[in-house]
Amino acid sequence: MSQPQIVCLLILGLTLLLLVTEWLRADVVALGAVVALVATGVLVPEQALKGFGSEPVIAVIGAFVLSAAVVNTGLAERLGQWVTRIAGTRLVWGLLVLMLAAALLSALTHHLLITALMVPIAGTVAARGNFPASRLLMPVSLSASIGTTLTLIGAPAFLVADHVLQEAGREGFGIFSLTPIGMALVACSLFYMLLPGRWLLPDRVGSDSSTVRFALDDYYTEILIVEGGPQVGLGLAALSERYKGRFEVIDWLRGGDPIRHGRDERKIQAGDVLLVRSTPEGLADIADEKGLALHAVAKYGEATDAEAEEQFGEERLAQLVIAPRSYLSGRAVGEVDFRQRYGVIVVGLWRREGWVGGELSGIRLQPGDTLVVWGEPQRLDSLGLQREFLMALPFRARRLRRSRAWWALGILGSSVVLAATELLPVHVAFLAGALGVVVARCLSAEEAYAALELRVIAFIAGALALGAALEQTGLTTLAATHFAPLLQEFSPFWILVLVFSAGAILTQILSDAATVVLLAPIAARMAEPLGLAPEALVASLAIGAVAAFLTPLGHHGNLLVYVPGGYRFGDFFRVGAPLTVLFGLITAFVALWLWPAA
Repeated sequence: MSQPQIVCLLILGLTLLLLVTEWLRADVVALGAVVALVATGVLVPEQALKGFGSEPVIAVIGAFVLSAAVVNTGLAERLGQWVTRIAGTRLVWGLLVLMLAAALLSALTHHLLITALMVPIAGTVAARGNFPASRLLMPVSLSASIGTTLTLIGAPAFLVADHVLQEAGREGFGIFSLTPIGMALVACSLFYMLLPGRWLLPDRVGSDSSTVRFALDDYYTEILIVEGGPQVGLGLAALSERYKGRFEVIDWLRGGDPIRHGRDERKIQAGDVLLVRSTPEGLADIADEKGLALHAVAKYGEATDAEAEEQFGEERLAQLVIAPRSYLSGRAVGEVDFRQRYGVIVVGLWRREGWVGGELSGIRLQPGDTLVVWGEPQRLDSLGLQREFLMALPFRARRLRRSRAWWALGILGSSVVLAATELLPVHVAFLAGALGVVVARCLSAEEAYAALELRVIAFIAGALALGAALEQTGLTTLAATHFAPLLQEFSPFWILVLVFSAGAILTQILSDAATVVLLAPIAARMAEPLGLAPEALVASLAIGAVAAFLTPLGHHGNLLVYVPGGYRFGDFFRVGAPLTVLFGLITAFVALWLWPAA
């Protein structure tokens, strides 16, 4: 083994160790690998940095901007309302509608966005039908993941797989090349969840199974009564009646102490703090209501609402979901200087399980909690890059550009048509679509840039550099030469099943894109000695990396429903393992039909 190969293996081993242990963020690890490859001479700078201008990265950029336009114009909200009406109140029908909608929507937009959209819808359907949301949330997450197999742009892993094939001298995939496999997997998942899988789903509810516990419609926050406001002098009953439908008073503090006795006789005073539960619209309106202020802004910002607004500029609200193993988990809100650390102020909290009471600063955060934070747009947009948060979402009460919804839909459809007819390459078609939604004012240029998940882009670019190093040093050929003879005793069908399994297992500790970057070049090299089409091997590997449903760690969508569904780690394996086996068999069968063995 040559010196460059040894150095490349050492860098690969350290990269995998850091990715598995999560000592550093994945994008930081990938960029570190780029620097190490150049510093050790394994790659020249042009080779190492080529990934940043590669087709997968450009296509992902376009897809992120188009997804943001779908949300920003209210199109996603309209689709959600339509799905809610169609789903009705019956479990089987609701399961069918939600799964089918999640799969179809994920084919063209980010599956995590669709999962987040479907969580409150599933909660509403479950509450109306009087059955636990755990019956719906896992199937929704599953369908959103499987829906990505319907198009080439559904998941970054497929774009990487296409890039690997082109680097190997093949034509690559078209936007609908994987669609027959995806359709078979969607049909299988629907059949499985409606019949045998439905009995494997857990039947759990929290201490409160009301709609608001699942629908993210009930936030806990604190309101400060401002000097000179019209609320001063009112009784609590009169104030509650005045703001009925906008918020519900849970507790009343004066000087930091709760008022427990004589509430009916006491009058509201300036400086009193009300602990309330509020709808998204009500919470967003509080800061604009004369005499009321979000207490956290005054308390942690050490400024009045007006002074804080002057400092922050055009402030807005956003939602942050606390990630598993987050630094924030177990810490009280007041222990974390959110203003100093993240440039925002916590103004509200949503939690599925358990009653949230007491002052906001004393509440200890848990994975899955949703924080409502207030700050300037630039700081809010960057929070999605922090490893402490599973995802950052716009606050649903924000103003949407609803009049541009049809423009967004038309531009998204046009991008798909241009790519499908090969009038433009996929990455160019979606980059054109991203430009189109900005020109059509579906979102501003600033919002388009903010929609880019830079950590995903950086990770893909860095991972591609690592894949190039494996190819450049000959390690890919060496691995293919070693593994191909071991597989020759198997039939083509079982070879594809084994390749699918390799992707399914490795993606539980790495991302789907990283799995494809590492293994797809080896799979492509093994094709000729095994008498198989490279497309069949690479497609089986990529779908295994994307469609494996074995643990909640395999896909972020699983983590998003983990807490709201009251799930346990083993629930995902019990439900997903039989389905993943079926997926492997179906993928191998359809892949051989699409790309027959030589």
